[in-house]
Amino acid sequence: MKKLQTLAVFCGSSTGTNPRLAEGAEELGAAMAKKHLSLVYGGGNRGLMGIVAQSLYDRGGNVIGVLPEALNRKDVRLHTVENKLIIVPTMHERKAKMYSLADAFIALPGGIGTLEEILEIFTWLQLGYHKKPVAILNLEGFYNQLLDFLSYSVQQGFLKQNHLDALIVDQDIDSLLDKLEGWKPKLSDKLSP
Repeated sequence: MKKLQTLAVFCGSSTGTNPRLAEGAEELGAAMAKKHLSLVYGGGNRGLMGIVAQSLYDRGGNVIGVLPEALNRKDVRLHTVENKLIIVPTMHERKAKMYSLADAFIALPGGIGTLEEILEIFTWLQLGYHKKPVAILNLEGFYNQLLDFLSYSVQQGFLKQNHLDALIVDQDIDSLLDKLEGWKPKLSDKLSP
């Protein structure tokens, strides 16, 4: 795997009710700055996504926003926290652009959009469309129920254990970033018995 340079971060456009989640988003931006990692994110500088972007940007880090035309609004983009903003026509093109720019993917807490993004890129890994690490920063155990469901999917024969094992999960930011840097793909063919 090539050296990590750019991380795509998926997370909420809200901050949620637990203040520790916003603190974790700010800490992720700070940790990325220390490692000289660029951020590619959804371009809306609200909620947790805005906190990660602002944290990295304030420390001189490189922030790339990718925003669909329909969301290029003042209530979504409150101020500039990017070195570069890419406007694309649709949400599908937004995700494709983010995926192409990133060397790895991290999900912080968020809603259905965050869930959809991290599960799609995890599916692409499972199917062999890319060989980039996919991770969940499980702040405050936010993703525990999703992880239980994925384990249940293995038990029920819908997900292979080695595919689930390829998903990096950690509550500690530095540990998660180290795991991303050291990740080596070891997945079987999804469609083989």
